[in-house]
Amino acid sequence: MHRRRWVVLVAAALLTILGGAWGSGVFDKLTQGGYEDPTSQAITAVKTADAALGRQNGDVVVIYEAPNGGSIDDPALGQKINDKLKELPSSEVSRVVSYWMIPDPAMRAAFADTGHKRGLAVITLTAGDDSNKMLRAYEKIKDKLAVDGVTSQIGGFAPTGAAINTSSQNDLITAELVAVPITLLLLVLIFGGLVAAALPVLVGGLSILGSLGLLNLLTSFVEVNTFAVNVASLLGLGMAIDYGLFMVGRFREELATGREPKDAVRRTVATAGRTVAFSATLLVIALAGLLLFPQGFLKSVSYGGMAAVAIAALVSLTLLPALLAVLGRKVDALALPWRKRAATKSVEEEGRGWRKLGLAVMKRPLLFAVPIIAGLLLLGTPFLSASFGEVTEKVLPAGNPARVTAETLNRDFPSVSKDAAQIVLQGKDGKAPDQAAVQKFVGEVGKVSGVTNVQPSGAGKDVVTLTAKLPGDVLSDQAKNAVKEIRNLTPPTDTKVLVGGISARVLDSLNAITAGLPWMVLVIVGATLVLMFLAFGSVLLPIKAVVMSALSLSATFGVLTWVFQDGHGADLLNVTPGPLEAGIVVLMAAVVFGLSTDYEVFLMSRMVEAKSKGASNEEAVATGLARTGRVISSAAVLLIVVTGAFAFAEVTMMRFVGVGMILALALDATVVRMLLVPAVLKLMGNAAWWAPGPLRRLQQRVGIQESDDIEENPKSQAPQPVR
Repeated sequence: MHRRRWVVLVAAALLTILGGAWGSGVFDKLTQGGYEDPTSQAITAVKTADAALGRQNGDVVVIYEAPNGGSIDDPALGQKINDKLKELPSSEVSRVVSYWMIPDPAMRAAFADTGHKRGLAVITLTAGDDSNKMLRAYEKIKDKLAVDGVTSQIGGFAPTGAAINTSSQNDLITAELVAVPITLLLLVLIFGGLVAAALPVLVGGLSILGSLGLLNLLTSFVEVNTFAVNVASLLGLGMAIDYGLFMVGRFREELATGREPKDAVRRTVATAGRTVAFSATLLVIALAGLLLFPQGFLKSVSYGGMAAVAIAALVSLTLLPALLAVLGRKVDALALPWRKRAATKSVEEEGRGWRKLGLAVMKRPLLFAVPIIAGLLLLGTPFLSASFGEVTEKVLPAGNPARVTAETLNRDFPSVSKDAAQIVLQGKDGKAPDQAAVQKFVGEVGKVSGVTNVQPSGAGKDVVTLTAKLPGDVLSDQAKNAVKEIRNLTPPTDTKVLVGGISARVLDSLNAITAGLPWMVLVIVGATLVLMFLAFGSVLLPIKAVVMSALSLSATFGVLTWVFQDGHGADLLNVTPGPLEAGIVVLMAAVVFGLSTDYEVFLMSRMVEAKSKGASNEEAVATGLARTGRVISSAAVLLIVVTGAFAFAEVTMMRFVGVGMILALALDATVVRMLLVPAVLKLMGNAAWWAPGPLRRLQQRVGIQESDDIEENPKSQAPQPVR
């Protein structure tokens, strides 16, 4: 990077900027679906019914309200609405059903005091199941639905998806406009100089551009959910700034020892750079664990996250060292007064406070370890009663038109809302199910606890469909248990029974996540244990790291459950309490575990470095804290600013992620990393650094640990054994 610095600078800048320019088109290719298991019974039920009867669920729902206290049964009003609906282009609309075409009482809202005021129109678009085409089709007709003199509300899958898309893009722009200036200001305060502070922000911006380009490329091969861009932006900017902070900090440290810029660049990449690459690998593996689930949403955010982290690391290991090579000692140009004073201090003097903290903790390790572990476990207890749902219109802020329409539909049109179970009976060998058997099965469904209003809803070819009102809220345990009971009923002879609907879809999605979760844990934990052993040469340190991350993770989810599900403080965050979206919880688990391990790697690398030079257990721990305490705390604060900007997002899902990241980072970088880790290492004693002889020799041959003893001749870079 030093020898080819100008070539690297130009190439990296061009690739990322051109990638970002091309990647800006990704927003038109993002999807809204993918939250369910595509192979589940609930989805199979929908596909089976659609194949036999045509698409049954409308994409756009319009509620028309009669003006001035009138009635929707006014023939002139009905003619006016029908004429408007008939003008919709057939190229975008395949089917329109309204109360004024087929006077079905289910499509009329009745009010005892005012009479009939509201009626329903359901529009099916020609896009089929392609959510991108559906959103484009909706954009072409949304302004053609209003009727002069008639109040209307527009909702349904397409308008809700469009609203989520728009809100997500606004959230992304707002978050970056808020986070970048504050981050730059904090970096100026941390580094004490404008030039040094600008470098991590530059790397972060280029990482985001590169991520957009890669995501745009991915849309040519796989579906990418709209939240993948938000996750890529969050992680790309956050991790690039963190990596930049570590790299620039190490470079300045090397310059402070009197080394020439060339040697300082080489040592920076070989020490901090090696740790950056190692940490990014762990985080990418954690995000790759999401690919084990069938939900397209989790796969697409995994693509976005992996792309962002990988590009952030790549830019940090190429463009940033080249920039440092060009700047040399000018990296401290435009320094502020306190930086000039700090430049006269040694690294040991700057880290004296952290060293004292570590030594104080290790004098009374039980006094710190026991209350902290108990507190983290206590914070995690609300998660034991967590319930899970799916992404609905409630992720939009209260008052959003699409959400208001959905609430009106569920309240005033209960028989046509999507809260009911959709039951599909498919006959054998292309024959329709026997009518008498169907009627008997309807009676059996009606006997299921809490199930009411079971009735046929359609018939065609070899399929008969039923709807059944489930007990309680659509996402409640009662509704899910009713779905299980219906599925356990004996089907009519020569008939397959499939149960769909929102409750069934959520149940199937949870089952898929439950089935995939052990494999994800195995991949993430297994990779962490193996890679951290190869880095640190210890058997127990990786196990300790996994346990520390699990404690931090459980406390974070406990607080999130207490707020977002139980509603404590929900008004302050302007969110509607409700079941947690299981996919977002799994995403958060992967990200938080990866970030927690990330800070562990930076801290332990300096501890192991000191231990390899013969330092005692306590001295190694204190030295590691002294060298990294300020940097890790600064990195956590910066990442809190970047991710915390999403805590004010319009979409509840991103607000959940933003608040969760703030909690996780605050806990991990302070209580866990700076207090609990030194206490536990003191209690473990020299056993913390132990490894069997054969494994130790394997680790020494691989030699991926960070080492401070780098000679001019690369061949002499033999790793020191950890005793």
